[in-house]
Amino acid sequence: MYRLALDSISRFLRLESAGGLVLIAAALIALVASNSPAAGLYHAFLSLPVEMRLGGLELAKPLHLWIDDGLMAVFFLLVGLEIKREVVKGELSSVAQVGLPMAAAVAGMVVPAALYFWLNADNPTAVRGWAIPMATDIAFALGIISLLGKRVPLSLKVFLTAIAIVDDLGAILVIAFVYTESVSMVMLVLAGVATLTLVALNLFKVRALSAYAFVGALLWLFVLKSGVHATLAGVILAFTIPLKGDDGNQPSPLERLEHELHPWVAFGVLPIFAFANAGVSLAGVSIASLVEPVPRGIVVGLVLGKLIGIFGVSALMIKLRLARLPMDSGWISLLGIAALCGIGFTMSLFIGGLAFEEGGEAQMQGVRLGVLCGSLIAGCIGALFLALGAKRAAPSAS
Repeated sequence: MYRLALDSISRFLRLESAGGLVLIAAALIALVASNSPAAGLYHAFLSLPVEMRLGGLELAKPLHLWIDDGLMAVFFLLVGLEIKREVVKGELSSVAQVGLPMAAAVAGMVVPAALYFWLNADNPTAVRGWAIPMATDIAFALGIISLLGKRVPLSLKVFLTAIAIVDDLGAILVIAFVYTESVSMVMLVLAGVATLTLVALNLFKVRALSAYAFVGALLWLFVLKSGVHATLAGVILAFTIPLKGDDGNQPSPLERLEHELHPWVAFGVLPIFAFANAGVSLAGVSIASLVEPVPRGIVVGLVLGKLIGIFGVSALMIKLRLARLPMDSGWISLLGIAALCGIGFTMSLFIGGLAFEEGGEAQMQGVRLGVLCGSLIAGCIGALFLALGAKRAAPSAS
């Protein structure tokens, strides 16, 4: 059983690492496109109007918003599946396992948010983005780790993954309770009916994923029209999909769906999102641009906030003997993992889009600049510490 679990984790990390490299490539392509003669074509493509009608319901949005509201719901579905599996029978299923990564993740959300808020407390517009540096992009971070090969022990990768899962749960709660302003009660009631239907399917032991997909699509539509962000429908759907199969030797519906979705999200959904959201125009950008309120708060939160929060709480718990260092790792490697958690990218850009939805393109330029620079700096610091940690561990391993 232990070997099976270890093989499963290894496959997950390999796929996530490869997806992270594709994600980096997509972000670079967007950056090049938005700063080349093709910039007009790039923005025109993302502004293409796309319409869908279902009876009296009409959805008309530019392509960019279909990516953010539609494709990202699939990403959140996968995140929800991973959270449920880990909480029920994975890395987060016992107090002993969950203690260190959960404490580290909470500190890694609170400290960056507090630093951002402190730096922008006197700016009522900029302060709306306080949640942007809370996020960790697991695919991007594992993509960086994959460049270091086997020098990073599996235990650190699992630790990073557990932090990111708790982090994602925190981001979901923030989106639900902070960035939802006006709601349609009729649509919210219909979304509640759809949710109860999904729960009933689970209770009556329905195992056909097609039934969950049909009701889940209706749930997404109702949540979208209610005013609550549509991606939350993906999480609700995930939590209702059964984790127990009919036969103990066969994967459950949740595990089947997670396995099928993972490559589509890693190599499709996230790179498309990165391409649509990482296009920062560097025209007129200078060092002074980074000290403007929004980019400054994001960079400080991602780089310093994550490092201080995650490493500080982890070191305290380890020193108090409430937890142990991950196997085959040292303090420098732990510093590297804490720094890598400052790669916010996907979720940070997503939250930034919600925080400054009414702020226009100028405000989003600041968000993109802060997220890209903060994630780049955090990634470089993390990779440097991990490389140093691996070098120190090498003599003792020989």
